[in-house]
Amino acid sequence: MQQESAARQEENTVREPHVVAIDGRSPRAEKSTWVAPTAAVIGAATLGAETSVWYGAVLRADCDSITLGEGSNIQDGVAVHADPGFPVVVGRDVSVGHNTVLHGCTVGDGALVGMGATVLNGAVIGEQSLVAAGALVLEGTRIPPRSLVAGVPAKVRRELTDDEVAHNAANAAVYRQLAQQHRSADVTTFDIA
Repeated sequence: MQQESAARQEENTVREPHVVAIDGRSPRAEKSTWVAPTAAVIGAATLGAETSVWYGAVLRADCDSITLGEGSNIQDGVAVHADPGFPVVVGRDVSVGHNTVLHGCTVGDGALVGMGATVLNGAVIGEQSLVAAGALVLEGTRIPPRSLVAGVPAKVRRELTDDEVAHNAANAAVYRQLAQQHRSADVTTFDIA
């Protein structure tokens, strides 16, 4: 009985993230990067220093490249995919909220993309901008720096205040700290009956 329980526990333990080389292109990451055990990083993805990729996130760089700048975070359930001719470039200290889709786009330094937002091919989000939760940024849309973007389709609503820009930066800093906590956490399993 104990052996069976130990074997079942072994089966249900995820020790490392899914890192997949495809067509000779392998993900690359700095030593200070943290990738959750249930995340997947596929193909030509480059993860900068102190970046984090959270639980259930998928970075799929099988058709073009994905680059995450230093200190950026890809939160739980995010899908990042590059189409041919449309790489994904995420700048430094960017926060990409839970269940967001980034598809063939560029997100400037210090920006925050809210939960459940979608940013499509060729779109460019300016530095220190805030894309509201649930927004849909259409293909080829160019958002100026320090913009609040909201709606379906997304439109620039106004310029961000200094306090809002500081909030974006603080969010990225919190995720750097959280990543360190998770990196050093003990991984245990439940005995699943």
